[in-house]
Amino acid sequence: MVGRIITCEDDIAEGTEFLCRAEPRFAEVCALTGPWPLRRREDGFEALRDAIIGQQVSVAAANSIRNKVIGAGYGDPVSIAGASEEDLRACGLSRQKVRYLQALSNSGVDFAGLRAMPDEEVVAQLLPIPGIGRWTVEMYLIFALGRADVFAVDDLALAEGARILFDLPERPKRKQFNELSAAWSPWRAVAARGLWAYYAACKDREGVAP
Repeated sequence: MVGRIITCEDDIAEGTEFLCRAEPRFAEVCALTGPWPLRRREDGFEALRDAIIGQQVSVAAANSIRNKVIGAGYGDPVSIAGASEEDLRACGLSRQKVRYLQALSNSGVDFAGLRAMPDEEVVAQLLPIPGIGRWTVEMYLIFALGRADVFAVDDLALAEGARILFDLPERPKRKQFNELSAAWSPWRAVAARGLWAYYAACKDREGVAP
C-alpha cells in the first residue's frame, strides 16, 4: 500500500495540524519557523542523479557540477552510460561518482513504476544500486515521490533537532528515534520537514553544531 501522497501546501498544513495535536512541541516549532516547506521535486532519474552529484559537496559545488554535466550533454542515462570516465571527470565528478552515475544509468529502474510501489519495495529496488544508500532512498521517497509517512532516522539534522526540541541528553539513536517518531505517523514526512526547519532556526539563532 502506497498511502498518502503529499502534493501541495494544503497537505503540509493538514499534517502540521495533526502533529501539533499529537505533540504540542510541534506547535512551538511552528511558532518559531512559520509554515514548513513543501520541497517537492520531480521524480525520476534526474532526482537520483542530482543526489549522487550532491554527495559530500556543498550545494553551490553540486549545482556547478550538475550544470557542467548537463551542459556537456550528459544529463540522461543513455549519454552517461555511454560517456568515458575522462569526459565525466572533466565535468568535476570524482571517479567514485562517475561509477555511481553509470551504475544508476545502467540499472534499468522503472521510475514510473516506483510511484505505485510501497515504500519498502522502492527501497528494495534502489538500495542495491552503488552510491544509493538508505538515506538517499528516503529523501527520494519524501521529496520526489511525496510519501507522507517516511522518516529518516539516520539524518543528523533531524536527530539534532529532536535532541533540542525534546531536551534529550544526546541525539537519539536509530531505535529510539524510530520509537519517538512512531507517534507522528501517518505524517512523519511532515514531522521531518518541521524538524529540519526547527534545526535550521536553532542553528541560525544559537550556533548549533551539526
